[in-house]
Amino acid sequence: MTRIIEADYLVVGAGAMGMAFTDALTDHADVRVALVDRRHSVSGHWLEAYPFVRLHQASAFYGVASTLLGGGQLQEHGPEEGLQERANQSEICAYFARVLDRMVESGAVEFLPNSDYVGDRAVVSRISGRRFEVPGHCRIVDARYLAPSIPAEKPPPFGVADDAHVLPVNDLARVEHAPSQYVIVGSGKTATDACIWLLSRGVDPDAICWVRPRDPWMLNRAVVQPDPAIFLGMAADVMQAAEDAASLESLFLRLEDRGIMLRIDRTVMPTMAKTPTLATWELEQLRTLEHVVRRGHVETVDRGRLTFADGSVAVAGDALVVHCAADGLKYPPLVPVWRDDVITLQPIRAGFPCFGAALIGYVEATREDDDEKNRLCPPSPYAGSMREWARMTVLGTRAAMSFAAEPDIKAWSDRVALNPARVPPEHPGSPALDDARQRLATHTHSGLSRLSELT
Repeated sequence: MTRIIEADYLVVGAGAMGMAFTDALTDHADVRVALVDRRHSVSGHWLEAYPFVRLHQASAFYGVASTLLGGGQLQEHGPEEGLQERANQSEICAYFARVLDRMVESGAVEFLPNSDYVGDRAVVSRISGRRFEVPGHCRIVDARYLAPSIPAEKPPPFGVADDAHVLPVNDLARVEHAPSQYVIVGSGKTATDACIWLLSRGVDPDAICWVRPRDPWMLNRAVVQPDPAIFLGMAADVMQAAEDAASLESLFLRLEDRGIMLRIDRTVMPTMAKTPTLATWELEQLRTLEHVVRRGHVETVDRGRLTFADGSVAVAGDALVVHCAADGLKYPPLVPVWRDDVITLQPIRAGFPCFGAALIGYVEATREDDDEKNRLCPPSPYAGSMREWARMTVLGTRAAMSFAAEPDIKAWSDRVALNPARVPPEHPGSPALDDARQRLATHTHSGLSRLSELT
């Protein structure tokens, strides 16, 4: 039997972006939403994440607009004392579960877990097989367009011999017998987390081999903080550095000199620029790892040997190879957020996907015309390379200028912690904030022009 769900929106995907959109939409419009996800609960990939993962950014920048993740507190102890708190996996999942409870109790949202959207406005439960449909006026919202791949749900992108010991990063915390060598495969944030975690458990740096197909640029976490003087000061530094940069390489080196960009090995020019944040204490620890293999992607793993396109590298016979090589961020083509058949959630400003999804929800609730909505919310991509980072910065900055010119959006976004550039009305101001604003006003036009040329 098919059940008809009376809903105005069917949101497919209950991860961070789907939740942020639904929260903002239902807070500003009298509508009903059916929220569907293939997993057993909300939180998306966080339900399957490795147990020692934390947000790489401040908790305040993540989640939904109506409810702050965490307490908005500075860390008082440890190597990140003075920086904003960062939630761990369990805190994030519990947070989204509480947000869902509020949505459901309001009567505005019905959640369909363990279910697949099969097209034609139909959803099928993976558990019962029951079929649900939404009416013709119901708008479909694609919150899966940028859903990441994670090692727990994706096999290694290389061959594994029967006698090789390979496990996904999720299982690293469950190792029962220490090998003589750990081999970390991957270049991104997951791989850096794995290395830092092993070092924190007393593993000798010489016992870690890091297969790093590409060296990454990362953002200094200290300059990506929910303090407008800090964040806008960083943005102004980027525009000033870009104004007369001779090349993308010289731009990133300038940003490194300004303490914005970080690279692990200063003798190697990184080619990857997904730019997650990294703390300087993490950078110092990663630099203790001297056994780094830069031979591209692993093709096969055998006992005691890694094979690449140009040859092989010997590792310990009992080496534990840790798979951190899922492709993570997705790079599908940018599409208009609003089309006749679907609303496709994407970042709007550079990065910060939760804010982008919340902004889309707010604009959907407060505007009628799709062309006007698309004008206010042109999508921006994720970055993978230096060129893509420059393009993301250009498109995201232009989008921010577009939506910030609308008085109601500006007023709403200045009160939303997800917005990294917000300046709340009650903010006391400071000389540092005045300086950042002045430099942004002076250098943004020429900085954007040069960034456009470099892309």
